[in-house]
Amino acid sequence: MHREVYALLYSDKKDAPPLLPSDTTQGYRTVKAKLGSKKVRPWKWMPFTNPARKDGAMFYHWRRAAEEGKDYPFARFNKTVQVPVYSEQEYQMYLHDDAWTKAETDHLFDLARRFDLRFVVIHDRYDHQQFKKRSVEDLKERYYHICAKLANIRAAPGTDLKIPVFDAGHERRRKEQLERLYNRTPEQVAEEEYLIQELRKIETRKKEREKRTQDLQKLITAADTTTEQRRAERKAPKKKLPQKKETEKPAVPETAGIKFPDFKSAGVTLRSQRMKLPSSVGQKKIKALEQMLMELGVDLNPMPTEEIVQMFNELRSDLVLLYELKQAFANCEYELQMLRHRYEALAKAGSIGPLSVEGTHPDGQAGLGIEEGKGDAKDQIIDVVGAPLTPNSETAGCLLTEPRAGLRALRRRAALPCCQASAPRDGAARLPRCSLPYQQPHGAW
Repeated sequence: MHREVYALLYSDKKDAPPLLPSDTTQGYRTVKAKLGSKKVRPWKWMPFTNPARKDGAMFYHWRRAAEEGKDYPFARFNKTVQVPVYSEQEYQMYLHDDAWTKAETDHLFDLARRFDLRFVVIHDRYDHQQFKKRSVEDLKERYYHICAKLANIRAAPGTDLKIPVFDAGHERRRKEQLERLYNRTPEQVAEEEYLIQELRKIETRKKEREKRTQDLQKLITAADTTTEQRRAERKAPKKKLPQKKETEKPAVPETAGIKFPDFKSAGVTLRSQRMKLPSSVGQKKIKALEQMLMELGVDLNPMPTEEIVQMFNELRSDLVLLYELKQAFANCEYELQMLRHRYEALAKAGSIGPLSVEGTHPDGQAGLGIEEGKGDAKDQIIDVVGAPLTPNSETAGCLLTEPRAGLRALRRRAALPCCQASAPRDGAARLPRCSLPYQQPHGAW
């Protein structure tokens, strides 16, 4: 035997090595759990009765011997509905009904006790041969009417009762609606889904129209404020101001069309950065702005001196404001055309009467004599919807050559109801024309 193997047999007691190999399993196997250490409880085959049965039937089952004589464990689930009982005198005094006999009422209450107010089962077991044929709603209505009467009669004075109420008419209408809903054809289901989608589109367009109306009102208010400020600056006498220091920078005026960034942070910045358009201006407006500057013969990147930067930013802001007002005006024209076509269709159908010509427009044109509304605000009158269309040539020329006069004409139109701001022409109404002379623009917008 090798020395290493013999060392494994070494013990402190220096016993001699065993002659036969020993099998010690302790420590190499998991000790099993000792189950059933307690004494087994005996079971017994014993009889029992169900308290829910009134015939005294006897049944047998296995049960522990210690539980002999106890109540049936499932007896606690024996819950019954308390159906009221009435006397002959109460029926004759309070419960009499010409449509129901006492025998039929007794039969109804007997079925209610037997089937625990399951009215579908009661209707199925109802004796329709002996009594009149009744629906489920008729049975419910009669039962709950008697329960409410008995509760009112037997209640003590001054007590607040929770009397059950059954509306038979509402239940009949509900079932009729469910039957109609269930019996719909596939074409009707598809039509209903289409109408729901159209309703959602209408609500979305309405929200967009309200938002655009608010934006248009803000534009008009901002244009008025800017015009008044510039008039006040021109009328004010110019005073000689001391020469500004080189470190001072002129503040950029807050315009209505574009709000250019004002670099007030410390550090060196280029003055040309103040001429960069903010990211809020879309690409469509940028292209239109460049085209308008080219038509006016203005360089797109002028020398960025202090005065040129301020005036160039004001010019571009006014041009963007003019562009937005032109779009709003075109949208108003489009909406007016839609309303006019709708009115003509209703007039042809005979839903409304023809319009009478009364009064004149402030510009000297005849207006449509429609009864004035209840003081609609501008934001309710000027409505911007749909895609922008090309405005009328005269109004476009007015807005192009004289923006302020065009704004005044637009505000005069906004101050009147839509129906009074138009005049008949060839059987249809049109918008008022601008009184300023029209000049052909240099190029297409």
